Amino acid sequence: MEQNQHQERRAADQEFQESLEQLEDILQEDSTEDEATPTSHNGSTSEVEPVEDLTTVDLAALEDAVADIEEYLEKRSK
Repeated sequence: MEQNQHQERRAADQEFQESLEQLEDILQEDSTEDEATPTSHNGSTSEVEPVEDLTTVDLAALEDAVADIEEYLEKRSK
């Protein structure tokens, strides 16, 4: 029985780590997009460029990561 619990915990831990890596990738992509945005202020107000929404996040991937974290925490508390 302990062997089975150990394997389940190891599998849950691996899923959790993968979810964290996915979340980290998403956050790094988002911050890279923020850094790539030029912020030049040349004093000219005649040309106004629309600001793009750079906070787009893959919601499905984020929800998967949250679900994996919740599952991991539930198994851990048992």
